[in-house]
Amino acid sequence: MKTYTFHVSGTHCASCKILIEDVLNEQPFVKNSQVNLKKETVTVETESDQSPETIAQMLTEKIKPNGYTLSVEKIIQEKKSDDVIWKAIPIGLVFLVLFFMLQKSGILNLGIGGKTTPTTSFIIGLIASVSSCLAIVGGLILSLSAKVAQDENTKTSKKQFVLFHGGRLLGFAVLGGMLGLVGKAIGVTFTFSAILGLIASSVMILLGLNLVGIIKKNKVALPTRIFAYFRKIEHSTLAPILIGIGTFFLPCGFTQAMQVAALSSGSFTSGFLIMLSFALGTLPMLALLSFGSVSFAHSKHAPLFFKSAGIVVIGLGIFALLAGLAGLGIINPLFNI
Repeated sequence: MKTYTFHVSGTHCASCKILIEDVLNEQPFVKNSQVNLKKETVTVETESDQSPETIAQMLTEKIKPNGYTLSVEKIIQEKKSDDVIWKAIPIGLVFLVLFFMLQKSGILNLGIGGKTTPTTSFIIGLIASVSSCLAIVGGLILSLSAKVAQDENTKTSKKQFVLFHGGRLLGFAVLGGMLGLVGKAIGVTFTFSAILGLIASSVMILLGLNLVGIIKKNKVALPTRIFAYFRKIEHSTLAPILIGIGTFFLPCGFTQAMQVAALSSGSFTSGFLIMLSFALGTLPMLALLSFGSVSFAHSKHAPLFFKSAGIVVIGLGIFALLAGLAGLGIINPLFNI
């Protein structure tokens, strides 16, 4: 038995770790594989007599369709972040101008104090679905995939994902409504609501800066034992529903920002709609991940999209922050809202 450590490129989250390990462990000459996201390496135990370079090439052919590559030596990729950011800025600004025009007309009014509307939370959900939500929830989806993939009944396998996403939408909506009731029960005043709005806005700005690449943070990942637990779940009707509901409590910055918005709404209906809209925004990408392996995060257009999305998130965060400060009377309103 020989053990090799290869450098792996293209990883960004726990979803990648699960996907790579599953593919590599299916190879007949691989005894075991272990991905280290922090070091961007994969350790492979094999009985093959081939050279490390040949093994890396053979394994790369299996994982390359998902956007990953293995190499004996770390590949230093030339980053053209400056070129990308200059393309992303006008794209993001165009979207923000359209958004502010609609806001001015009252269609997407954030409200004084930075209160979030369902439409705004839906837009944020779309952005979150290809960043932090894809990293965290995507890992659970791939864990569930590893389990249901063993089922030869295609209809049963698809049912598991439908129940998962249905439970997620239901959980986000009901729990969001409950947050609104909690806000009402503790007597969310205008000032307290505005302060919560400032917190949510600040979180959004930080997330946007991370998407743009100004702020670097460690790759998002849940403990491996959590994913291992979901792999053991039996094919029951209740299990995927409970997993979907449980994603409400996962540590996603965008989700937490929307939870604060739901709490500050002080209403079951408002909290219900805010969290439901956010979950609906994340649904398209997560559903594609469920029913067909999506490697958008590794495509050539991904850097431009992420940075453009980051500009939009920063803009929305600053707008909501200024609205909150104006609501508190700290600054004069910059917009007639």
